[in-house]
Amino acid sequence: MICDLHCHTKLSDGSMGIDDIIVLAEKCGVNNLAVTDLDCLAGTVRARLIGERHGIKVIQGVEISAYDSENDREVFVLGYMSDFPDRLEGLCHRNLVARKRAAQFMMIKAAQRFPITTDLVLKCAQGSTNVYPVHIMAALVESGITTELFGDLYNELFVNGGEKSILVKPKFPEMSEVIQAIHDAGGIAILSHPGNYEGTNIVEKAMDSGIDGFEAWCSEHDDATAEKFASLAKENGILAIGGSGFCGRNNKVCVTLGTIVTPEDRFTEFSNYKAKLRRQKAKAE
Repeated sequence: MICDLHCHTKLSDGSMGIDDIIVLAEKCGVNNLAVTDLDCLAGTVRARLIGERHGIKVIQGVEISAYDSENDREVFVLGYMSDFPDRLEGLCHRNLVARKRAAQFMMIKAAQRFPITTDLVLKCAQGSTNVYPVHIMAALVESGITTELFGDLYNELFVNGGEKSILVKPKFPEMSEVIQAIHDAGGIAILSHPGNYEGTNIVEKAMDSGIDGFEAWCSEHDDATAEKFASLAKENGILAIGGSGFCGRNNKVCVTLGTIVTPEDRFTEFSNYKAKLRRQKAKAE
């Protein structure tokens, strides 16, 4: 059983449509797939329907953008199997609006510096609910400014900071607010790629805020980091999951569906955890 609990479609920062994602998942032997678009739940129903035709169980998911003001860091929280996903729509919409405002400034900065237009960037973002840095980079590739989506120019514009950076940070809700919102919607909250936050107290704060688990196995983690967070999860009685973070040609690293997965025993724990939450809710009612 192959369980990939993290991928993005072209509705956010991925390059492939839902239908193509499902076909690829079938080709890769994936049995359980979570579609976790950034701040977007729109593709879940279609993904489930297409998944059923191909013998793939599609798990409802979303990756919600958050912020930790103490560390001045963007944080991402995965939400799964919400009983009331509509309760997350308002939060996701506010995040999309914030990201869209930031993107407008970044597009203008890019168009002032390079021979591209905002219209070209928007064409590169066609089908997405927003404009992401990768779409600006796609416009630069289209215009012959660079041959790479992720390379020195990407780092110069969006990672390193300094005078050449065009990055504008959107204003997102605090991580604790996002975790609570996922719980209020009856979902499971998982801290995405926690190894990215090492050197801060974000992991500890997530645990204090009631995070349900960590994404231990992901493309951002080496084996040692994955084992560290899998062990930390077990020690604290919370979940550890894994996923490829597949974004099609917009991947930062070479990865496809099913190459980084949730081990079967951990997927069983994940499924049982949701069943336990539902039993507790029914008992409380």
